[in-house]
Amino acid sequence: MHPTDPPHRDPPPLDPLRPLAGLRVVELGNYIAAPTAGRLLADFGAEVIKVERPRTGDELRTWRLYAGDTSLLYRTINRGKRSVEIDLRTDEGRDTVLALLRTSDALLENFRPGTLDRWGLTREVLAEANPELVVARVSAFGQTGPMSQRPGFAAVAEGFGGMRELVGDPDRPPVRVGVSIGDSIAGLYAAFGVVMSLFDRERRRAADADPVTPRDRHVDVALHEAVFSMMESLVPDFSAFDVLRERTGGRMEGIAPSNAYLCADDVSVVIAGNGDSIFVRFMRTIGRDDLAEDPDLAGNAGRWARRDDLDDAIASWTRTLPRAEVLRLLDDAGVPAGPIYRADDIIADEQYRARAMVQEMRVEIDGEERTVAFPGIVPLLGDTSLPLTHPGPDLGADNDWLRSELGSG
Repeated sequence: MHPTDPPHRDPPPLDPLRPLAGLRVVELGNYIAAPTAGRLLADFGAEVIKVERPRTGDELRTWRLYAGDTSLLYRTINRGKRSVEIDLRTDEGRDTVLALLRTSDALLENFRPGTLDRWGLTREVLAEANPELVVARVSAFGQTGPMSQRPGFAAVAEGFGGMRELVGDPDRPPVRVGVSIGDSIAGLYAAFGVVMSLFDRERRRAADADPVTPRDRHVDVALHEAVFSMMESLVPDFSAFDVLRERTGGRMEGIAPSNAYLCADDVSVVIAGNGDSIFVRFMRTIGRDDLAEDPDLAGNAGRWARRDDLDDAIASWTRTLPRAEVLRLLDDAGVPAGPIYRADDIIADEQYRARAMVQEMRVEIDGEERTVAFPGIVPLLGDTSLPLTHPGPDLGADNDWLRSELGSG
């Protein structure tokens, strides 16, 4: 492709349910973090153009690949986007991306710091191409500091950010949650940073003030900092009281009773009976008036001190009843509780269905079209989730569109 300046884009009609319609975002990102930011922006109407390396594309295409050539993990993280093949290591590829950026609002990238500079996409070049461009960068350890050049995935960030040490049982090594939560949190922050910067851009335009250029500012999201920001009072508790949090299994440090409990039908429920008044109702429901009336258990500190006794009492009760009956009795008593779901439970659940939080789309797999359930869009802007537009695209599905858009054939 030999791009020329792309044409001006007329703004689309205002849409209260797609408030980002009219925004154009170029995504130079692999894996999960930056693509999650792109997915969030696309969910609410932004045109997200995902740039992938020719022939192989984003490596996520082959992660958890059970059939076909594109995983449903990729289809999920990259829903609603365009896919174009551009070799960023070439002058032609660089020029093509710059042509796109001239009429774009934001750039997302999650390469190791300095990579775009080596490819000729420096801050100065980006600012010259589009002085109002919002640039969001996601990396393992941020764009500055002694560790900025180190590689790292979410698994490393979750350990470095303090999360991994708190996940699991105290008598076993730390474990991790079953999703790339560090990447997803970083993606949320990157999307927030983009929207925040675009809001600032509009205020500056209204005030006839100079724009903040890519040379002056970028959104810098480090995976480990995104994780660390979710660690609540981990550091303040240590700083003030020399308290080092430890793994507590299904419990939450300092809060009781709150845990998972096995029922008579060999499935578990989560019960959070840790509010003072809730605890009293909870204990009466399980037939333990003695615990409900015990003054030592009136506050959370006393309940935490006797957490083992409380968990034993609760587990003795749940083991005598099937899950549905446990949940019914607790719901009648106003005690927060719920099932522990698998994917098949989520798909069948009426609450998820009522809010369109599970939606079906047609996906081609090994030459055959299948109806596949996908998670809906969060947050809701009305009574139900917005409808999904399309799953993550095939590699290079929009190459022809790109040529037409840039006037190169």
